[in-house]
Amino acid sequence: QVQLVESGGGLVQAGGSLRLSCAASGFIFGLNAMGWYRQAPGKERELVAHITWSSGTTNYADSVKGRFTISRDNAKNTVYLQMNSLRPEDTAVYYCNTQPPRGSWGQGTQVTVSS
Repeated sequence: QVQLVESGGGLVQAGGSLRLSCAASGFIFGLNAMGWYRQAPGKERELVAHITWSSGTTNYADSVKGRFTISRDNAKNTVYLQMNSLRPEDTAVYYCNTQPPRGSWGQGTQVTVSS
Protein backbone atom coordinates (compact mmCIF):
# COMPACT_ATOMS: atom_id res chain seq x y z
CA GLN A 1 0.00 0.00 0.00
CA VAL A 2 1.42 3.33 -1.08
CA GLN A 3 2.08 5.80 1.72
CA LEU A 4 3.35 9.34 1.28
CA VAL A 5 3.99 11.38 4.42
CA GLU A 6 4.89 15.03 3.96
CA SER A 7 6.35 17.23 6.69
CA GLY A 8 8.23 20.45 7.26
CA GLY A 9 5.63 23.05 6.42
CA GLY A 10 4.80 26.03 8.57
CA LEU A 11 4.32 29.77 8.78
CA VAL A 12 7.17 31.90 7.50
CA GLN A 13 7.65 35.52 6.54
CA ALA A 14 8.25 36.52 2.94
CA GLY A 15 11.90 35.98 2.07
CA GLY A 16 12.24 33.09 4.47
CA SER A 17 13.03 29.43 3.87
CA LEU A 18 11.54 26.04 4.59
CA ARG A 19 12.63 22.50 3.85
CA LEU A 20 9.94 19.95 3.13
CA SER A 21 10.41 16.20 3.42
CA CYS A 22 8.37 13.32 2.07
CA ALA A 23 8.78 9.76 3.28
CA ALA A 24 7.51 7.21 0.78
CA SER A 25 6.70 3.53 1.13
CA GLY A 26 4.72 0.82 -0.58
CA PHE A 27 6.42 1.02 -3.96
CA ILE A 28 9.91 0.84 -5.41
CA PHE A 29 10.92 4.39 -4.64
CA GLY A 30 14.31 4.23 -6.31
CA LEU A 31 12.82 3.40 -9.70
CA ASN A 32 10.31 6.25 -9.82
CA ALA A 33 10.60 9.89 -10.73
CA MET A 34 9.21 11.98 -7.89
CA GLY A 35 7.51 15.33 -7.80
CA TRP A 36 6.41 18.03 -5.42
CA TYR A 37 2.98 19.47 -6.08
CA ARG A 38 1.02 22.24 -4.44
CA GLN A 39 -2.58 23.33 -4.22
CA ALA A 40 -3.59 26.80 -3.20
CA PRO A 41 -7.14 27.62 -2.06
CA GLY A 42 -9.49 27.74 -5.02
CA LYS A 43 -6.85 26.53 -7.45
CA GLU A 44 -5.97 23.23 -9.05
CA ARG A 45 -3.05 21.16 -7.87
CA GLU A 46 0.10 21.96 -9.82
CA LEU A 47 3.48 20.34 -10.24
CA VAL A 48 6.23 22.62 -8.95
CA ALA A 49 9.30 20.38 -9.20
CA HIS A 50 10.25 16.90 -10.18
CA ILE A 51 13.36 14.74 -10.14
CA THR A 52 14.27 11.59 -12.03
CA TRP A 53 14.92 8.33 -10.20
CA SER A 54 18.68 8.78 -10.43
CA SER A 55 18.63 12.49 -9.51
CA GLY A 56 20.16 13.11 -12.89
CA THR A 57 17.52 15.58 -14.02
CA THR A 58 15.40 18.12 -12.19
CA ASN A 59 12.72 20.41 -13.55
CA TYR A 60 10.86 23.32 -12.01
CA ALA A 61 7.81 25.39 -12.69
CA ASP A 62 8.76 28.86 -13.85
CA SER A 63 7.22 30.36 -10.73
CA VAL A 64 9.73 28.62 -8.45
CA LYS A 65 12.77 28.31 -10.67
CA GLY A 66 15.90 29.62 -8.94
CA ARG A 67 14.23 29.56 -5.51
CA PHE A 68 13.28 25.91 -4.92
CA THR A 69 15.53 22.86 -5.07
CA ILE A 70 14.30 19.27 -5.20
CA SER A 71 16.51 16.39 -4.08
CA ARG A 72 16.13 12.80 -3.02
CA ASP A 73 17.78 10.13 -0.92
CA ASN A 74 16.92 6.73 -2.37
CA ALA A 75 18.48 4.95 0.61
CA LYS A 76 15.93 6.69 2.86
CA ASN A 77 13.00 6.61 0.41
CA THR A 78 12.71 10.35 0.95
CA VAL A 79 12.37 13.34 -1.34
CA TYR A 80 13.03 16.91 -0.22
CA LEU A 81 12.09 20.39 -1.34
CA GLN A 82 14.27 23.27 -0.21
CA MET A 83 12.32 26.49 -0.58
CA ASN A 84 14.14 29.81 -0.37
CA SER A 85 13.04 33.40 -0.94
CA LEU A 86 9.47 32.42 -0.21
CA ARG A 87 6.66 34.66 -1.43
CA PRO A 88 3.05 35.00 -0.30
CA GLU A 89 1.96 33.37 -3.56
CA ASP A 90 3.80 30.20 -2.50
CA THR A 91 1.15 29.69 0.18
CA ALA A 92 -0.44 26.29 -0.45
CA VAL A 93 -0.66 22.72 0.73
CA TYR A 94 2.36 20.89 -0.62
CA TYR A 95 2.25 17.22 -1.61
CA CYS A 96 4.72 14.73 -2.98
CA ASN A 97 3.95 11.91 -5.36
CA THR A 98 5.49 10.04 -8.20
CA GLN A 99 5.75 11.87 -11.50
CA PRO A 100 3.34 11.26 -13.11
CA PRO A 101 1.29 10.93 -9.94
CA ARG A 102 -0.24 7.73 -8.63
CA GLY A 103 -3.84 7.73 -7.51
CA SER A 104 -3.16 8.00 -3.79
CA TRP A 105 -2.02 11.21 -2.10
CA GLY A 106 -0.73 11.96 1.36
CA GLN A 107 -2.18 14.53 3.72
CA GLY A 108 0.17 17.23 2.50
CA THR A 109 1.93 19.89 4.54
CA GLN A 110 0.69 23.46 4.81
CA VAL A 111 3.03 26.27 3.84
CA THR A 112 1.91 29.78 4.69
CA VAL A 113 3.99 32.79 3.70
CA SER A 114 3.08 36.10 5.27
CA SER A 115 3.84 39.43 3.62
